Amino acid sequence: MANDGEFQQRVRQLGQLIAHFDQLPESPQKVAARELVQLLMEVHGTGLERMMEIIFESGDSGQGVIDQLGQDSAVGSLLLLYSLHPDDLETRLHKAIERMRPRLRKLGCTAELERTDAAAVEIRLTHTGHSCGSSSKDLRAIVEDSVYEFAPDVGSLEILGLAEPSSGGFVALENLLGHGLVGVAPGGRPLQMEDD
Repeated sequence: MANDGEFQQRVRQLGQLIAHFDQLPESPQKVAARELVQLLMEVHGTGLERMMEIIFESGDSGQGVIDQLGQDSAVGSLLLLYSLHPDDLETRLHKAIERMRPRLRKLGCTAELERTDAAAVEIRLTHTGHSCGSSSKDLRAIVEDSVYEFAPDVGSLEILGLAEPSSGGFVALENLLGHGLVGVAPGGRPLQMEDD
């Protein structure tokens, strides 16, 4: 049996093969292959859905088993593929945030779910001021790994608040001067932007 990492790699490989297949020119073979895949998906989906119904109807323990299946990374991914996962997208995203929270706290950050819909998810990172030199790259990796583990069906993920801190204490002149300034006149005097 494949471990979680191997399984996720196979899922990614499957996605790549499907993307490659979609780019092939139309032909009778492509039409037949597409029909074969769709038929297999329908047969498997119907069987999985019936299995979930039988488990659910088995009594009080049925819902617990379904919840366990949803938490397993391999089975959960399969349930997502067939739209049978017991948790909705928002619930899975909240679980992802809970999973990443201790790691982010060590790096001086907190995370909150800003916006959720099937096409796009926004997560806001807030720096608490006790950073241990974490980079935007590190923070991005933590958030992406957790989100895609719990919600691989997310269309796009935007991470807000990921500004890279200035290195060596350097602060850009425009940050010191504030908004509403166009630049600096000769002699260092700030040029104000005219209000309309």
